[in-house]
Amino acid sequence: MSKKLVREKLLALRRQCKSGFCLELSSEVQARFLKTDVFSRAGCLALYSPVHNEVGTGAVARETLLAGKCLVYPRVCGEDLEFVQVDDPGLLEPGCFDVPEPRDGWVVSPEELDVLVVPGVAFDLAGHRLGYGKGFYDRFLSRSLNCVRRVGFSYDFQVVEALPAQPHDQRLSMLITEKRILRFPD
Repeated sequence: MSKKLVREKLLALRRQCKSGFCLELSSEVQARFLKTDVFSRAGCLALYSPVHNEVGTGAVARETLLAGKCLVYPRVCGEDLEFVQVDDPGLLEPGCFDVPEPRDGWVVSPEELDVLVVPGVAFDLAGHRLGYGKGFYDRFLSRSLNCVRRVGFSYDFQVVEALPAQPHDQRLSMLITEKRILRFPD
């Protein structure tokens, strides 16, 4: 199946989910992540602002700040992403594509990121992700100079056997759903 068809099918499935269902499963995904060594060892975490029934990130944001870790969110800058330190995720404002993002603040260099939690429409058992098709995360990750841990948050129904992958697609280190944690070799 083409990326376009996979994207359309899984976005339609996610849109059909009731908000209570998404909140419950999001809580389970985040709780799993918060128990990992990836979270406990990280000093600087990058989260996304969930839209369109994506897995939530609010509990991870709260725990990150409570633990005194650096918390950053992406901001679209032309064709690229930059990550801005945030002390209160409640202050994010609609930006590009109406996704909440920081208006101003300290831009953190890619080398400072320990963990990057990425959104996605679909994920596969080899660590590939399918985003919305704009390539922002793949471009950022292809230039990432350090060994940032790439973590996907997903509902289990978004995980497929295999996605049509291209050489420029960047793989995950880990995928977390409400049912399982999948780890992939770096």
